[in-house]
Amino acid sequence: MALSPGDREKTGSLPGSPVEQQPTRAERDKADRESQLKRVEYEKMETWLDGHPAFAHDYFARKATRSMIDGWYIARAVSQSTKPPVAESPHSPNSSSGSNTPVRKVSASEFEVQGTGGSLGRMVQTVDGSPSFLGTPSYLLNQGKSSPTRSRKSLNELKQLDDRAVLIELVKDIANELELSTLCHKILQNVLILTKADRGSLFLVRGKGTEKCCLATKLFDVTIQSTVEQAREEIRVPWRKGIVGYVAETGETVNIANAYEDPRFNCEIDLQTGYKTRSMLSMPIKEPGGEVLGVAQVINKIGSKDQHEAFNESDEKVFAQYLQFCGIGINNARLYERATLEIRRNQVLLELAKTLFEEQSTLSSIVRRIMELLLSLLRCERCSILMVDESSKKKKNKRLASKEQTSIFSQVFELEQADLENKGPHNGNGNGCRFPIHIGITGYVATTGETLNISDAYKDPRFDPKVDSETGFRTHEMLCMPIKNASGAIQGVSLLVNKLDGSAFNKNDEDMFEAFAIFCGMGIHNTKMYEKVCRAVAMQRVALETLSYHATAPQEEAQRIKKLVVPTSNELGLLKFSFSELRMTEDETLLAAIRMFLDLDLLNKFRINYETMCRWLLSVRKNYRNVTYHNWRHAFTVAQTMFAIIKSGGMKNVLTDLEVMTLMVACLSHDLDHRGTNNNFQVMIESPLAQLYSTSTMEHHHFDQCIMILNSKGNEIFMNLQPDDYAHAIRLLEHAILSTDLALYFKTRGEFFQLVEEQKCDWSEEDQRELLRGMLMTACDISAISKPWEVQKQIANLVFGEFFEQGDLERQQLNKVPDDMMNREKHHLLPKMQVGFVDAICLPCYESLTRVNDQMKPLLEMCQMNRNNWQELAKSSIEELVEEKKERIKVSAEEKDIDESETTSLSSSSTSSTPGGVQLRKK
Repeated sequence: MALSPGDREKTGSLPGSPVEQQPTRAERDKADRESQLKRVEYEKMETWLDGHPAFAHDYFARKATRSMIDGWYIARAVSQSTKPPVAESPHSPNSSSGSNTPVRKVSASEFEVQGTGGSLGRMVQTVDGSPSFLGTPSYLLNQGKSSPTRSRKSLNELKQLDDRAVLIELVKDIANELELSTLCHKILQNVLILTKADRGSLFLVRGKGTEKCCLATKLFDVTIQSTVEQAREEIRVPWRKGIVGYVAETGETVNIANAYEDPRFNCEIDLQTGYKTRSMLSMPIKEPGGEVLGVAQVINKIGSKDQHEAFNESDEKVFAQYLQFCGIGINNARLYERATLEIRRNQVLLELAKTLFEEQSTLSSIVRRIMELLLSLLRCERCSILMVDESSKKKKNKRLASKEQTSIFSQVFELEQADLENKGPHNGNGNGCRFPIHIGITGYVATTGETLNISDAYKDPRFDPKVDSETGFRTHEMLCMPIKNASGAIQGVSLLVNKLDGSAFNKNDEDMFEAFAIFCGMGIHNTKMYEKVCRAVAMQRVALETLSYHATAPQEEAQRIKKLVVPTSNELGLLKFSFSELRMTEDETLLAAIRMFLDLDLLNKFRINYETMCRWLLSVRKNYRNVTYHNWRHAFTVAQTMFAIIKSGGMKNVLTDLEVMTLMVACLSHDLDHRGTNNNFQVMIESPLAQLYSTSTMEHHHFDQCIMILNSKGNEIFMNLQPDDYAHAIRLLEHAILSTDLALYFKTRGEFFQLVEEQKCDWSEEDQRELLRGMLMTACDISAISKPWEVQKQIANLVFGEFFEQGDLERQQLNKVPDDMMNREKHHLLPKMQVGFVDAICLPCYESLTRVNDQMKPLLEMCQMNRNNWQELAKSSIEELVEEKKERIKVSAEEKDIDESETTSLSSSSTSSTPGGVQLRKK
């Protein structure tokens, strides 16, 4: 054998010691009875625990060790379950969000492939230059579940079969076994049966190709009576050492009749143990491609008269035949193990990613979570994360003319195993610091983006030993990797120090760390963006508070208006549909608005303070811009029309008090902060408003401004509403203001027209009431068309004046020819466009409302009269244009005749050779 004495000491009974005496029948019967009694007692105990789950849980919580829990996870990893459970952690500081998500007690070492000693395939692939998790290994595509273990025939039954039948039976025994340890144990026991050997061992090659490093086994000195549960600690044999090393390297069979005559055999082992190793047969186990997977070895042939009998050619032949099938089985088991661990590893990584993305409130909390998970996953003593501050840059060397700049580390977070177990203070909140990132190991990683795996820190010139001398900590192994965001920019560096088991960080650790670092980068980036959003929201709140203060009318101004005498509705003419505000002063419009609320008894019904009402009206007026048409006076006119519809148009008995209140507020607020341009213009210039609202852009903004004023101190006219009434009022208010968007009017008017025409109106239905409120808002918004002719002409000029101003902006900012309605050069088409506006929008609206209640007929009649007047103006404009065109044509023709006569005269003069002709030609 090629094992060292130290290795032999670990194994207990070793080849070379005397053959153990077989127990007598009585001893076997006694052992069976004791075993049966134990099983009965265990069954009773298990039944009692099943009936007392609270005690079982408490006992496990108090008595379970870390190794027990890890063993349970490993057992689950190779089981056929589809999703492993998550172990709870005692260090979860909070009970919500990701902070309550437990730290998974799992180690990256669980995902090392035991058959080869290496790591699984890379989790992170590079696709088109970017990191990707795509590219599933081929062995995952053919994964399957392990079949139930097949019971092998007993030795007595096998003795009744011929050699061929025995071989087939033993091949069937391993055919469906996919668990590697169980498979190898079966192979060894079956080989002992075939070769009639005393005991055997099976070594598997660790590494692949040029990276083969050793042979390892947990199945050493297996006998016919041993069980797979009796597997010992792993034993490793260096590559090319001893007999098994020779067989693994060369792929040759070694059959030794006398082990002591072979120089590769170490006789010291037999001297220490007393076991006498005589004959030995070692053969390679190969995969279908011919590569050596491992070495099977049997020792000391038994059952013959000659105790020194060696293994013969027949043994070699049957051994080789059986190992051909074993190679296929081991290869399949290894592929299955890799597939199972790959799935398990991906599940763990997804759980870790889920944990990270659940906790993104602050940078310190997400970094703390990352460090906890890294310590648990990679089982190391210390973890540090250094954050790069991209916003703060300084010149690397002021003497350099190239002005190169470098980032600095702005925060350092550290966590140790003691912190993870809550045994001591921790520095998880980060220290503020400012130092260049090109210094030391972390600086190298931050500047180059490379991963550093250092097995001995003191042998690396980039490591500064002063760090250990100052802290008293001893650094051995280091694994340092950059943390990048989605765009590949380095956000920070993560540093792991000293694995708990004292080994170096291996390739498996690097793969897990690399995959985890991607999620860490996204988590940190998202958290930073979330913090920016939170700061932006805070800044917005401050801006809104400031805006609210400056947008609110002064209390002194409200007290001044409060003292003024409010005229009656008859004195102001508010009950008439023909009302006009053109000759009223600003204060008079405010007093008229107050009168409307007083006559509707809204102040009493909703307990509105009179001074609050005055201040709210002043604030509304203050928030209208000084644009040509969509200003305070337009809003006041719209509100007066709604007042007239309610009082004189028969809607008082249809609308509720809350609806009347919200409709009046909506009319006065429906164009707040209007910029003199329409929705289409906001979209074309990609204004911030268009980015906030994809539809009804300005109307949504008007509503937001309305709510802002209503919530401002001193303007809370809805303050005394009950919560349900307040919520309902806000909904009514929003719908009413949005209804002034003509795009929504065209969407809903067809349904309203059909209800009215078919006389199916039922105002008890909320859907129909909503249609009615929307139609009333449109009727009031376009009510300028129903004013007396002289007033209508003045308002139309204001409307088109604002349109032409938008057209000028379109020419300047967008370099486009505006539509006719916005085109100042088409001002002569104003009457024609007014006729089209009345026919398409105004008349259908007023006709339908007249059918609802004929008391609103004055709106329709005045609209028709103005339509006729615009029609006459359109005809006159056309006739004037025709006459003007004829005049231009006539003038053009006369100028043409003059030009032709002059041309003829010049032509004849040009043919003359007299000096006069030359002079005329020059003239």
